[in-house]
Amino acid sequence: MPELPEVETVRRGLAPALVGATIARVELRRRDLRFPFPERLAARLQGRRVLDLRRRAKYLIADLDDGQSLIMHLGMSGAFRVDDETPGAFHRKRDKNAAHDHVVFHLDHGRRVVYNDPRRFGYMLLIATQEIDADKLFRGLGVEPLGDALDAAFLATALRTRAAPIKALLLDQRLIAGLGNIYVCEALHRARISPLRAAKSLVLENGRPTAALARLPQAIKDVLEEALKAGGSSLRDHRQTDGSLGYFQHSFRVYDREGAACPTPGCKGTIARVVQSGRSTFHCSACQK
Repeated sequence: MPELPEVETVRRGLAPALVGATIARVELRRRDLRFPFPERLAARLQGRRVLDLRRRAKYLIADLDDGQSLIMHLGMSGAFRVDDETPGAFHRKRDKNAAHDHVVFHLDHGRRVVYNDPRRFGYMLLIATQEIDADKLFRGLGVEPLGDALDAAFLATALRTRAAPIKALLLDQRLIAGLGNIYVCEALHRARISPLRAAKSLVLENGRPTAALARLPQAIKDVLEEALKAGGSSLRDHRQTDGSLGYFQHSFRVYDREGAACPTPGCKGTIARVVQSGRSTFHCSACQK
């Protein structure tokens, strides 16, 4: 499933085409994706102007001029493309298999935004803009990992009584919204924290963060920002809006590098893989404590 940097990369690619544009027509080429489309979706979107395109966790939110917002989730294989965009010179061209083009937005300036989803695990919903924060999809979401709310003090308060492994809690969307397996592995390695470590052991008796926990918020932000600059990781199905691949996977320090030498300067450890809650965890036991 695309992680936060992939979704944010898609948002940044779509925004120049969508924000300020009026939706002239919408083609729904099937009745559903993961869920049925909202009733009369095409008719309700026709003639609406897009005021903003934002992201919350892994959701794309297009705010419309009638007080409604189009909520879009990419699922496992969903991707948008803007038809007249040219793929980047250093990226592999995306396979534009029209059989999987399920939604087409025709915009008033002549461009088309196409939603392609071979596995059809993505979905689209319409929600009143003012009701988004209270909606069941959003009301339980935690802080944004790139926002100012994520700092060492926040983590210390959230983790001080939690005995679960730190990795499991970082993946809890009720704590931090949008973090996924790849970037949690990478951030914990940069902060030199074992993914197996009990979360509460990272908080001192006085409630303040340990030095290791103090490193973690910036490690999370750094790994996400670097992934955004690279266009995301593009593992398996994910593509950018111009059909190109992200290249952050070439910068992975630990993820999917089992048996490789640890890249931490001076460390002689080896990257190991363990399974936590059914998911692969990659780490170095020599420098992550």
